Amino acid sequence: MKFILDHIFLVGIAVLSGGALLWPVLVQRGKKASPLQVTQLINRGKATIVDIRDADAFAAGHLRDARNMPLKDLKGRTGELEKFKSRTAVVVCQKGTRAFGAAKILEQAGFTDVVVLDGGIDAWQTQGLPTTK
Repeated sequence: MKFILDHIFLVGIAVLSGGALLWPVLVQRGKKASPLQVTQLINRGKATIVDIRDADAFAAGHLRDARNMPLKDLKGRTGELEKFKSRTAVVVCQKGTRAFGAAKILEQAGFTDVVVLDGGIDAWQTQGLPTTK
């Protein structure tokens, strides 16, 4: 106890840095799907892929049959996906972190089954899975 009181500043920094490391894990609420699970959804024809990266990143390589809807435009373009509400919406970004915000937008638009590609397109490519241009 004396150590903690004598070094309160150092203890505070340690606690704060630990909290900063845990924060991304704690705030990411939503369903994730691994690249394998997404592959199975695509092969069964039960998925609609929504790529929220910008047009340049999308053109560099994306999942087959993905629809490019940059995150900044997504709220205004959810109507384009109206006919796919009965399917699983798979949200894809570069690393899998920004997609949770897009998943929330889709859920608010009435999509009942929305998942995020865990690790994003980077994880997809790391697994050696195909992309199209």
